[in-house]
Amino acid sequence: MPAYLDRLARFVCDTRLEDLEPSTITAAKAVVLDTLGAMLAGSRLPENEKLAQLSTKTGGPGPATILGHPGSASPVFAALANATAGVALEMDEGNRLGGGHAAIHVIPAALAVAEERGASGKEFLASVIAGYEVTSHIGTGTKVKKTIHSHGTWGAIGSAAATAKLMGFDPAQTTQTINLAASMSPANTWTPCLEGATIRNLYPGRSGFQGILAAQLTLCGFTGLEDGPSDIYNTVLGESFDGDAAVQGLGTPEAYRIQQNYFKLHACCLYNHPVLDGVQTLLGRERFSADEVDRIKIEAPALATIMTDPLPENMLAAKFSLPYAVATAVVHNSTDITAFYSDRLNDPATQALARRVDIVADPQMDLRRYDYPAAKVAVVLKDGRTLTESVTAHHGDSQNPASREELVGKFNFLTQDILGEVGAARVVETVSHLDVLGNIRELTSLLGRK
Repeated sequence: MPAYLDRLARFVCDTRLEDLEPSTITAAKAVVLDTLGAMLAGSRLPENEKLAQLSTKTGGPGPATILGHPGSASPVFAALANATAGVALEMDEGNRLGGGHAAIHVIPAALAVAEERGASGKEFLASVIAGYEVTSHIGTGTKVKKTIHSHGTWGAIGSAAATAKLMGFDPAQTTQTINLAASMSPANTWTPCLEGATIRNLYPGRSGFQGILAAQLTLCGFTGLEDGPSDIYNTVLGESFDGDAAVQGLGTPEAYRIQQNYFKLHACCLYNHPVLDGVQTLLGRERFSADEVDRIKIEAPALATIMTDPLPENMLAAKFSLPYAVATAVVHNSTDITAFYSDRLNDPATQALARRVDIVADPQMDLRRYDYPAAKVAVVLKDGRTLTESVTAHHGDSQNPASREELVGKFNFLTQDILGEVGAARVVETVSHLDVLGNIRELTSLLGRK
């Protein structure tokens, strides 16, 4: 067995809340609350309502809650529906150090399995932290291919690790589950994002489904490769994989990846966030209007140069369009979920400005770095002035953190039509005491719909 896999498996098995810093537990609670908000908000989209119904019908009623809906399902189908809903509005958190979005791949699976098993809040949190760390560290060890969207590539491993933790697997079983999940990882490109094809939203749903299934297959006696991650990330999904890099710093006190995440305060792809922060800073400082703008030049990481369609055809494509995001921020001073609704896409002023946004690559920019800007913005005004701003860590990143009040406000905004003010407050309060809940159902009972 490769040494890095043994270390990952033992980390999963040995993770206990009693051994963690209070700051790590607090961070995990914030990530859980944020992810619940994203899942509840996304559950309202028509296709996700139908997926919830399909999940209940296909798998039959089960012990796991489908958030925002009256039905329940088996854990694999609940994770499929909840994770898919959670990514649909692009409000789920992520991790720059490992790439991708660990929580939306781990939490839906952990929540469903914990509910099935009647696990305590402490057991649920431990599984979330273990799965999150494994997901992010596998991402660090992978040099992903440029055509591959990391959202979903190593998520199945994270959800598998969390499931193994909740099921009480020993290190050998956990290793087997990780290897099985690696061979079950969804292969995803960036194309669905750019076209706005909502099959992309199934990436984390499939990861949750496959991760839980991998643990169940371990109990069935199925076997995986000796080194599943190296096989898939050295060949199909990545250009290379470094197992030693994947465990560097793993479990170091006060350096848990779940504490080094970012939260989204703009409802779109991460690559937009540093740019939008720069635009908003300039708007606040200079107070210019769209009519005063000649052109806007954006310097961004090379990958962002595929996100340049100024006239996206639908909501999802708009969330992966830098010109649209910048233009709507200037025209409407809004980047929340309403800024990307279909009725905003055909706004003439936004479309006109989006055509005047230029995106160029800075080869030094990399969203895994914090020692160099993640975006540079130059707004050229018709009066001849050029306004500039650079951003290294966007607001919401652990290096430029959002306040608890902001995160609770985000949760309330996303869930107000589903939970109501009183219901949202109860969820916020319950999550704040997750580590002392006797049964995770005390939380999940607040998240469905009667």
